[in-house]
Amino acid sequence: MALYLVQHGKTLPKEIDEKQGLSEEGVDDLERIADTARAYGVKVGRIRHSGKKRARQSAELFAQKLAVSDLAETAGLKALDDPAEFAKQISDRENLMLVGHLPFMERMVSCLTTGSVQYTVFKFQNGGIVCLDKLPDSNFWAVTWALMPHIA
Repeated sequence: MALYLVQHGKTLPKEIDEKQGLSEEGVDDLERIADTARAYGVKVGRIRHSGKKRARQSAELFAQKLAVSDLAETAGLKALDDPAEFAKQISDRENLMLVGHLPFMERMVSCLTTGSVQYTVFKFQNGGIVCLDKLPDSNFWAVTWALMPHIA
């Protein structure tokens, strides 16, 4: 089964929105990425997001586009939370999407693929998805694909 890690979309400045909800560009990027994921047949069973407005909005957009009804806020997905602790909760028996923040998402990829958060394995973009699959007979995961809003 697959684990989808998503960095929330681009946000409004604090001067405009104190809680930094999604900007118009952020929504556009997310819609394009979510539409592409849907076109490729990406199936997600559950979506979990941090409690921040931008992550919730991003998760809601993916839930709508990918027809996911199991959407909830989950502790442990904030920027400075420990990916190794959160990884203990992840099952390889379901397709799960996590929507959160940097540096957590990059550290989660590192933790799952190398066993350490010290290495940068993948550089996220706002609104991008990284898909990981668990390697057979192993505690490690591998990056299988990624969709990013900007390729240049």
